[in-house]
Amino acid sequence: MATVLIVDDAKFMRMTLANMLKNTEHVVVGEAENGREAVELFDQLQPDIVTMDITMPEMNGLEATKQILERHPKAKIIVCSAMSVQKTVMEAIEAGAKDFIVKPFDESRVVEAISRVLS
Repeated sequence: MATVLIVDDAKFMRMTLANMLKNTEHVVVGEAENGREAVELFDQLQPDIVTMDITMPEMNGLEATKQILERHPKAKIIVCSAMSVQKTVMEAIEAGAKDFIVKPFDESRVVEAISRVLS
Protein backbone atom coordinates (compact mmCIF):
# COMPACT_ATOMS: atom_id res chain seq x y z
CA MET A 1 0.00 0.00 0.00
CA ALA A 2 1.20 3.49 -0.88
CA THR A 3 0.01 6.94 0.11
CA VAL A 4 -0.58 9.17 -2.91
CA LEU A 5 -0.71 12.95 -3.42
CA ILE A 6 -2.60 13.86 -6.61
CA VAL A 7 -1.62 17.17 -8.24
CA ASP A 8 -3.62 18.56 -11.18
CA ASP A 9 -5.29 21.92 -11.81
CA ALA A 10 -8.37 20.17 -13.23
CA LYS A 11 -10.69 18.85 -10.51
CA PHE A 12 -12.07 16.29 -12.99
CA MET A 13 -8.58 14.82 -13.53
CA ARG A 14 -7.94 14.64 -9.77
CA MET A 15 -11.29 12.86 -9.32
CA THR A 16 -10.52 10.47 -12.19
CA LEU A 17 -7.18 9.46 -10.68
CA ALA A 18 -8.63 9.20 -7.16
CA ASN A 19 -11.42 6.93 -8.46
CA MET A 20 -8.89 4.71 -10.24
CA LEU A 21 -6.86 4.39 -7.04
CA LYS A 22 -9.93 3.46 -4.96
CA ASN A 23 -9.82 0.10 -6.75
CA THR A 24 -6.28 -0.56 -5.50
CA GLU A 25 -4.57 -0.90 -2.14
CA HIS A 26 -3.23 2.68 -2.48
CA VAL A 27 -4.68 5.58 -0.46
CA VAL A 28 -5.06 9.17 -1.68
CA VAL A 29 -3.91 11.34 1.24
CA GLY A 30 -4.18 14.73 -0.47
CA GLU A 31 -4.90 16.72 -3.60
CA ALA A 32 -3.35 19.94 -4.89
CA GLU A 33 -4.41 22.13 -7.81
CA ASN A 34 -1.06 23.80 -8.52
CA GLY A 35 2.64 23.27 -7.99
CA ARG A 36 2.89 25.63 -5.03
CA GLU A 37 0.20 23.68 -3.15
CA ALA A 38 1.92 20.43 -4.13
CA VAL A 39 5.21 21.48 -2.51
CA GLU A 40 3.42 22.60 0.70
CA LEU A 41 1.30 19.43 0.89
CA PHE A 42 4.29 17.20 0.24
CA ASP A 43 6.09 18.80 3.18
CA GLN A 44 3.06 18.15 5.42
CA LEU A 45 1.96 14.72 4.22
CA GLN A 46 5.20 13.05 3.04
CA PRO A 47 3.32 10.74 0.63
CA ASP A 48 4.95 7.67 -0.91
CA ILE A 49 4.03 8.77 -4.45
CA VAL A 50 3.03 12.02 -6.18
CA THR A 51 1.17 12.15 -9.49
CA MET A 52 2.11 15.56 -10.91
CA ASP A 53 0.47 17.40 -13.80
CA ILE A 54 2.89 19.52 -15.82
CA THR A 55 0.81 22.46 -17.03
CA MET A 56 -0.69 24.32 -14.04
CA PRO A 57 -1.10 27.91 -12.84
CA GLU A 58 1.16 29.56 -10.23
CA MET A 59 3.89 26.91 -10.48
CA ASN A 60 4.12 24.22 -13.15
CA GLY A 61 4.74 20.56 -12.41
CA LEU A 62 8.36 20.54 -13.55
CA GLU A 63 9.26 23.35 -11.14
CA ALA A 64 7.26 21.72 -8.31
CA THR A 65 9.03 18.42 -8.99
CA LYS A 66 12.42 20.13 -8.72
CA GLN A 67 11.47 21.90 -5.48
CA ILE A 68 10.07 18.75 -3.85
CA LEU A 69 13.18 16.77 -4.77
CA GLU A 70 15.49 19.51 -3.44
CA ARG A 71 13.78 19.19 -0.05
CA HIS A 72 13.07 15.45 -0.19
CA PRO A 73 15.60 13.70 -2.47
CA LYS A 74 13.89 10.30 -2.08
CA ALA A 75 10.47 11.57 -3.22
CA LYS A 76 8.84 9.47 -5.93
CA ILE A 77 7.05 11.58 -8.52
CA ILE A 78 5.13 10.39 -11.58
CA VAL A 79 4.50 13.19 -14.07
CA CYS A 80 1.16 13.26 -15.89
CA SER A 81 0.46 15.27 -19.02
CA ALA A 82 -1.67 15.37 -22.13
CA MET A 83 1.50 16.32 -23.98
CA SER A 84 3.36 13.11 -24.77
CA VAL A 85 6.03 15.10 -26.60
CA GLN A 86 9.49 13.58 -26.27
CA LYS A 87 10.94 16.91 -25.07
CA THR A 88 8.38 17.16 -22.24
CA VAL A 89 9.04 13.58 -21.17
CA MET A 90 12.79 14.23 -21.11
CA GLU A 91 12.36 17.45 -19.12
CA ALA A 92 10.25 15.58 -16.55
CA ILE A 93 12.81 12.79 -16.19
CA GLU A 94 15.66 15.30 -15.97
CA ALA A 95 13.73 17.14 -13.23
CA GLY A 96 13.72 13.87 -11.28
CA ALA A 97 10.39 12.25 -12.16
CA LYS A 98 10.47 8.45 -11.89
CA ASP A 99 7.84 7.82 -14.59
CA PHE A 100 5.49 9.55 -17.02
CA ILE A 101 1.77 8.91 -17.65
CA VAL A 102 -0.06 10.34 -20.66
CA LYS A 103 -3.61 11.72 -20.36
CA PRO A 104 -6.30 10.59 -20.79
CA PHE A 105 -5.46 8.11 -18.06
CA ASP A 106 -5.54 4.38 -18.64
CA GLU A 107 -6.21 2.70 -15.28
CA SER A 108 -3.89 -0.24 -15.88
CA ARG A 109 -1.07 2.12 -16.94
CA VAL A 110 -1.55 4.26 -13.79
CA VAL A 111 -1.47 1.24 -11.46
CA GLU A 112 1.50 -0.24 -13.36
CA ALA A 113 3.48 3.03 -13.09
CA ILE A 114 2.85 3.28 -9.34
CA SER A 115 3.89 -0.35 -8.79
CA ARG A 116 7.04 0.09 -10.88
CA VAL A 117 8.07 3.29 -9.05
CA LEU A 118 7.49 1.68 -5.64
CA SER A 119 9.64 -1.37 -6.40
